[in-house]
Amino acid sequence: MKVKQFHERNKNAWDEFVSASNNGTIFHTRQFINYHPKNRFRDVSLIFEKEQKCIALFPAAIKQEGESQVLISHPGGSMAGPVLMDSISIKDVFGVVEALTEWTNANAISKTILTLPPQIYYSRPSNYLDFALLEAGFTYLKREVSSVIPLDFAEEDTLLIFNPESRRAVRKAEKSGVKICESDDFPAFYTILQKNLGMRHNVQPTHSLNELFKLKNLFPDKIKLFGAFHDDQMIAGIVIFVCNPKVALAFYISHLEDMQQHRAVNALFYEVVRWSIRNYFKFLDFGIFTVNMKPNWGLARFKESFGAQGVFRDTLVRNI
Repeated sequence: MKVKQFHERNKNAWDEFVSASNNGTIFHTRQFINYHPKNRFRDVSLIFEKEQKCIALFPAAIKQEGESQVLISHPGGSMAGPVLMDSISIKDVFGVVEALTEWTNANAISKTILTLPPQIYYSRPSNYLDFALLEAGFTYLKREVSSVIPLDFAEEDTLLIFNPESRRAVRKAEKSGVKICESDDFPAFYTILQKNLGMRHNVQPTHSLNELFKLKNLFPDKIKLFGAFHDDQMIAGIVIFVCNPKVALAFYISHLEDMQQHRAVNALFYEVVRWSIRNYFKFLDFGIFTVNMKPNWGLARFKESFGAQGVFRDTLVRNI
């Protein structure tokens, strides 16, 4: 197994591999990774070749912690970890992990941290990677839980998977005149998002407004804003990232607190679920409702009201 470091001349081949892989997402692509300013991360993404054929990729960066170097699956994305060839064998997955650990040993890496996509992101189910990582001495650093809706029902049955309270909320939104549509008004949504995050969690959004614009321009068909409007005013919105052909991820969900009586978020989810079915996605991922493995019970209950259940989003670590 040969390991070589990514170079910009490999960009197109890299993204083509991610597109054809078993577990690649938008976050693994160079197009996404490269939107970050060049000096934000020390990129050391790796390419794994067997018999001169690429069989795996690993988007990654090095973070300095005191005297130690930590290799992190690319911190510019919500999930990363090795991307595997669609038909890879378990023996080759073990070979990739062995080559990764040898590379970290040879490059004075003291710790490796990987956040893997949940199983629902795989085009075909496979635990080869988790198995090989655990055999190589990786352990779970944390196991967050993400809420997902399997989209295995007809669009017209969407309300049937919502609980009675959410169904009533959708009808209330419709009666109060809430309209849902795709929108390009990111500034209006961002104002809602900033206010909501500041009030509830005292934090800023992951992306700046300029970064959201940049991502929308890079991925016009894969990043979408759905807005809920009342009297032509945006009162809530959801930003969807199309992660791969199977999964749409609700990256940002926010609403105006003083317009909560219109139940716009329920109407938004009703439309986003239907849109996801029409576009042949298999899952809608609402994102995690745990922080450092501690559940936010209210958030879990809210997402479950739309028919969601939880799947692991695992982060593994290996110390040397």
